Amino acid sequence: MAIAKAERLMNLALCLLGTRRPLSKRELRDSIEAYVEASRVGKDAAGSDDSFNRMFERDKDDLRELGMVIETVENLDGEVGYLARRDSNRLPPITLDAEEAAALGLAAKVWQQVRLAGAASGALQKLRAAGLPEGVDPYEAHGALEPRIPVHEAAFEPLMLACRDRRPVVFDYRKASAARPESRHVEPWALECWRGHWYLAGFDRDRGAERVFRLSRITGRVRSRGTGFTAPVPDVVTVRETVASWAGEIANRSALIRLRSGAGYPLRAKAVKVQELGNGWDELEIPYGHGLDAWLVEFGPDVVVLEPAELRADVVDRLRAVAKG
Repeated sequence: MAIAKAERLMNLALCLLGTRRPLSKRELRDSIEAYVEASRVGKDAAGSDDSFNRMFERDKDDLRELGMVIETVENLDGEVGYLARRDSNRLPPITLDAEEAAALGLAAKVWQQVRLAGAASGALQKLRAAGLPEGVDPYEAHGALEPRIPVHEAAFEPLMLACRDRRPVVFDYRKASAARPESRHVEPWALECWRGHWYLAGFDRDRGAERVFRLSRITGRVRSRGTGFTAPVPDVVTVRETVASWAGEIANRSALIRLRSGAGYPLRAKAVKVQELGNGWDELEIPYGHGLDAWLVEFGPDVVVLEPAELRADVVDRLRAVAKG
């Protein structure tokens, strides 16, 4: 079926590119064998027309998604015709110097995931066909730098496709302070890697607000739910800034905590001041931003919040929720 569709799309593209005048649906239907066969499927004339129309509209949309410019023209009799002008579908010559080719090679090698690695390799092959200099090997970067973006989470690929297709999704998500995952209904906007972890930004339908989700905390399968978004997608999705805010990276206050000696090295790295108290404990002053309570909970009994009072109360509430299960 995939081969048949590819052949049908190729025939439609050749017809639209090869004509000097707009071709009507009827003319295209009679010129492409697959459409002739589709017309025979219907039990009657109406069913035959419906089968062809659905197939033709899907094919036309697929070609446009691939980048083909298809014009719709109406003649004097009111009949609609279609054509693809060659000047509108001709790419300019591609010229790349050695540095630009090397940059493309690095970008292609970034992805370790099989699906994306194949797509990157195919893109470079197309560039070669379009005029990439034969003497330049884009896979050989100038230097030992070889970037990698690891993708270990099974949720990455379905979420990537959902972001591309603007499809709402449902998945089970376990928050850092929760003992069990809960179902989340999300309109996905963008995926971004930050400090070695992948995050999804989107609109949480249950909470009616923007949320960011760490992919490693998604459990089970990502499932599609319905079509169409209910909330507008922002022009700029600031995943990193949002994650930094939730992780306490953006802070304008300080918190005082007691930390067990030899534990909590990430907290020690952020500390503005450290004082040894003895008896196996240290006192740290650390930046206090939104989400710090959830982060402190992850250190369990190794951390005691001294001040401010509201941060101490938030951490205690989270620990009690975890204890209750």
